[in-house]
Amino acid sequence: MPVTAILVARNGADQLPLTLDALARQTRQPDAIVLVDDASTDATASVLGPARATQIVAIDSPRPYAQALSQALREAVPPGGADDWLWLLSHDSAPQAGALAALVAAVEVAPSVAVAGPKVMRWDARDVIAAYGATVSRLGATVPLVVDELDQAQHDRRSDVLAVGREGMLVRRSVYAELGGFDPALPTVDAALDFCIRVRLAGHRIVGVPTARVTRATAPEGWGRTAPVGDAVAARAARAAQLHRRLVAAPPLAVPLHWLSLVPLAIVRSLALLLRKQPGLVTAEFRAALGALADARVPAARRNLARGKRLRWSAIAPFRMPPAEVRRLRSQQRDLHASPVLDSTERVRAGFFAAGGAWIVLFLLAAGALVLARFLGAPALDGGGLAPLSTRVADLWASVGVGYQPIGTGFVGASDPFAFVLAILGSIAFWSPSSAIVALYVLALPLAGLGAWWFAARLSSRGWAPAAAALAWALAPPLLADLSTGHLGAVIAHLTLPWLLLALIGAARSWSASGVAAILFALVGACAPPIIPLLLVLWIVCLVANPRGVHRYMGLPIPLAVLFTPLVIDQGLRGSWLALLADPGVPSDSGGSSALQLLLGSPSGGTDGAAALVDALGLPGLAAPIAMAVLFAPLVVLALVALAHPRGGRSIPALLLALGGYLSAVLASHVAVTVVEDQVTTLWPGTALSVYWLGLVAASVVALDALGARAALATVVLAATSLLAAVPASVALVSGSTAVQASGGAHLPAYVGAEAAAKPWLRTLVLTPLADGSLAADVEHGAGTALEDESTIWATATRLSSDRAALAELAANLASRSGFDVAAALAANDIAFIVVRRGAADEGAVTRDRAIEALDADAQLTAVGATAGGQLWFAPAVAGERGPTVHPGSSPFRELVLVADGLVFGVVLLLAIPTSRRRRSTVAPTADEVALAGTGDDDE
Repeated sequence: MPVTAILVARNGADQLPLTLDALARQTRQPDAIVLVDDASTDATASVLGPARATQIVAIDSPRPYAQALSQALREAVPPGGADDWLWLLSHDSAPQAGALAALVAAVEVAPSVAVAGPKVMRWDARDVIAAYGATVSRLGATVPLVVDELDQAQHDRRSDVLAVGREGMLVRRSVYAELGGFDPALPTVDAALDFCIRVRLAGHRIVGVPTARVTRATAPEGWGRTAPVGDAVAARAARAAQLHRRLVAAPPLAVPLHWLSLVPLAIVRSLALLLRKQPGLVTAEFRAALGALADARVPAARRNLARGKRLRWSAIAPFRMPPAEVRRLRSQQRDLHASPVLDSTERVRAGFFAAGGAWIVLFLLAAGALVLARFLGAPALDGGGLAPLSTRVADLWASVGVGYQPIGTGFVGASDPFAFVLAILGSIAFWSPSSAIVALYVLALPLAGLGAWWFAARLSSRGWAPAAAALAWALAPPLLADLSTGHLGAVIAHLTLPWLLLALIGAARSWSASGVAAILFALVGACAPPIIPLLLVLWIVCLVANPRGVHRYMGLPIPLAVLFTPLVIDQGLRGSWLALLADPGVPSDSGGSSALQLLLGSPSGGTDGAAALVDALGLPGLAAPIAMAVLFAPLVVLALVALAHPRGGRSIPALLLALGGYLSAVLASHVAVTVVEDQVTTLWPGTALSVYWLGLVAASVVALDALGARAALATVVLAATSLLAAVPASVALVSGSTAVQASGGAHLPAYVGAEAAAKPWLRTLVLTPLADGSLAADVEHGAGTALEDESTIWATATRLSSDRAALAELAANLASRSGFDVAAALAANDIAFIVVRRGAADEGAVTRDRAIEALDADAQLTAVGATAGGQLWFAPAVAGERGPTVHPGSSPFRELVLVADGLVFGVVLLLAIPTSRRRRSTVAPTADEVALAGTGDDDE
């Protein structure tokens, strides 16, 4: 039986000499050898020139293997008889000495066999099987029977197969010609599989010959490429081949259905790719689907299939692999390819229960319940930067995105990204949304300690270091100040920061950690805009420090950017770029801390209650700052000890983080953007100080870990000073001398709330006397402005708009006797109630009395009397049976913004969901191994 060997080479000068030498060493020599140079740009032509060959075919332009093979058959191989055979080789498929002899022996004794394939071995490991046989699943997906297995003769009993690989394939020439050869639409992947299926449907057999071996240097999709093939290119080629085969093999009536399902299937499969932590393949999935939509070669391939088909599709049914068998095979292949090195070198870290982490959290839970006992059972919290949430979850979600903002005179614009956080938080306690804030307050200390413990456990293998870190972080002055002043966003950011750093560390190796980091990055940025510049610097550091994992860090700011885009546009149009950093929540005075106070961790411009405690004890006033500095000293000393230690290099990232947090706090204390009554106040530096404190705590953990057994005393001192330093602020919280107080859930009089329940469009004009004798005027919508309705656009507006000017004119005429038509002005703005509150200073009493006298004298108003919220009047003409005069506007972009937010966060959430099994720790680490940038779980 004559055999013609056809070797196609493209840019294969490196492998070609070995392949030609292997061809020359065959124990059964081919009767003819045709060498094909497929437009190579390297030294392939000079290697082919002196080789022994019947003929050399040179092709001018690069072509797929199948087309190069067809041209060689036309130009160099004369027509032969029915028993002529073709042996298909390429520059990177070197046959072992007895390969052709074994293949010929297999087909000589089996006339029904039209194709025989060798066992394909790896080029770089000749005892490893790269591929041997292939089949398809019930849905037509390619299923390789063997992938990178050590050859132990375990597959040598396999003979009849559905398909074999192209490398070293021996095929009867008449069958090859009858079936039209390889499909031109499948240049690489699945070309041999598709051809073998057509061979089976034509009534011929296909066998694998285990004693014939051919080594392969590259996978089919990488053939002829000078650069390595990435995962995305390989995935696109495989998916495009599968879709093409599906459209070709489908019954005529099913083809339109398959065609219409291409894009929906791409969407579903992309979600699955995200769950499998393979986001880089999503683009390849869609490109393959769009390519299949425009695949004009399907009709020709269907005609070619119909011409050669002699049997029904049921003829190959016994070779299809059932779904259960597919899952079992893929599971076995994953187990074979799992790295035993990774499974045996995981670190042992301090156990949460064994090392006392659980006891620390329980202690902090008890401490939090004791310090904040006056809030237990309260429906809501009010004061400082806090206000009650709306009573309905639907109202919480109505405030997010872009739309009408019911604050002040009302406007159409972007809400704060913090509104998303409040909507999620309130939805947890859907029966009483404000109680979620109460619960967060009471649980703040144990939640902070829990996050700090796990973060410190990544930096230390010793149990006492995480315990001390949990106490230092949970009782940090910035957190206690945030709780006292009602900066809810800063509280949430403080609780989140340790988890964010943990996720950033893990993102270098894990897509799941990358997704979690992106969500936490957006959460911290939404809760604490003043530290967004610092977060971006941290992101850039991650990119630079982890070049191999840069693709997992690139999309980190995308969710945050999507959240802030509407606000950026609105503030940008107003030219208020710095206002993007404004703190969310009720505008309140930031206190104005000095650089020294910030260095001691105090964001509120004092000693966090220490001065009041010292005064109560009868000690000199200077004792307060001295005491706070002394209690702060152990943390600083430990951080510096870490730097001085021989292994202290691991503390440098933590100290740089602390420096960045401190500088951000100093800058925040000098940037004034928010208007509070008649003053412009600076940004709240509390969250920046939280970053500063976290850096110091991390450096201290490194020091405690490095000191080893000598760290016991230092740990006790750090824990004791953390507890003592928290006493003044805790006393203030217990005594109720802080800005935040328990609330019944509304800060307007109950009479107003009752009327607003039936007529939510009614508004209340709130007049507040100021210390300088002026009067602040504000408008509350419905039962009162809820926390989610607060807007930094309104709070940072420094220009007097026409609406605000009209409001000021109305307030001035109400607070003094004039001939102004009050009823018409009130009706035009749907203002049915007027409240005069007690001012914060005695100097405002004269202004308040004058306003009360003027309102009492107005015949168009009816006095209700004194309430808990202040003196109340209502306008019967407005509060009567009438509809709203002011109709809230809307934004055509609201739905677009919500859909964009939902898509981005949905994708990131899918990416964040862990789908791999965590490996248990088996080997304790050395101290050098426990580094801030060197940890992370690999879920690839």
